[in-house]
Amino acid sequence: MTAPTTAWSPPLPDAPGFEHAVVETPGLRTHLASIGEGEPVLMLHGFPEHWWQWHEVAPLVAAGGFRVLCPDLRGAGWTVADDPRIERETRLRDVLALLDALDIERAHVVSHDMGVITAMQLTYDHPDRVRTAVQLSVWPAFITFSPRLAPAFQHLPPFVWHQPGASLRPTFSPRYAARPMSEATVEAHLAQFARPEVDAAVRPLVRRMVLPEAMRMARGVYRRKRLPVPTLVVFGRRDHPTTPELLERLCRNPERHADRFELAYVDNAAHFITDDAPDEVAGLALDWFRRRGSSVGSA
Repeated sequence: MTAPTTAWSPPLPDAPGFEHAVVETPGLRTHLASIGEGEPVLMLHGFPEHWWQWHEVAPLVAAGGFRVLCPDLRGAGWTVADDPRIERETRLRDVLALLDALDIERAHVVSHDMGVITAMQLTYDHPDRVRTAVQLSVWPAFITFSPRLAPAFQHLPPFVWHQPGASLRPTFSPRYAARPMSEATVEAHLAQFARPEVDAAVRPLVRRMVLPEAMRMARGVYRRKRLPVPTLVVFGRRDHPTTPELLERLCRNPERHADRFELAYVDNAAHFITDDAPDEVAGLALDWFRRRGSSVGSA
């Protein structure tokens, strides 16, 4: 089904050019924003964001000849679940069901922050469904952990113990965004938390999905696997503590763990890289699609 943004409660943030629909799969009604035509690109949002995270990036990618699909993942945005429980791979199963419902065999996958967890699970366990992957602001799963990465987790305790109605505004502080966000932008990102079920999902998402997956990475589970999907990992140069020097040292000899892997950096961008530098993110994604797995623009 399709509906104007005013038909949703609370109203959807404005984003010209997007179409909005509900895709029904067993136990889930996924709100899907889409734009463009062509090869499918699935964009998986981070936290505490939703489909609107991509409102500047997706039109640029769509203009390159792609159909960009921006779902609200379970526990976020305007998606409705029959069962509020969230486990480590719940969102993975949701995304696979969404691809099946849309009759999409393979897609390019762009992900940020918490969305990267689901994207990584896809690329390692269901590589046949992923054409290429672009991973934003999260280390590759095969990274060698270092104590120098510890400050990257300092934002998690408030989410682990999140109470209903607690403010999430500090998440958008200058510590994580190189370009100050306007009040309207912050409000657009946080609009979803007017829905009690979204607010209630914060703790299980962190406790039962993020932390278990982080422990698997720390234990080297993914270093013992092979990443077959062409994967580009992108960081803002102001996304501390993940400096380029540290990241490249901890990802030394990536060919041991991945078939086709590259790192890229964006100047004047921090963790919320899609807000800080949407043009650069779209440009890197389009270049990666065309170099590593797309027929669009090929000779």
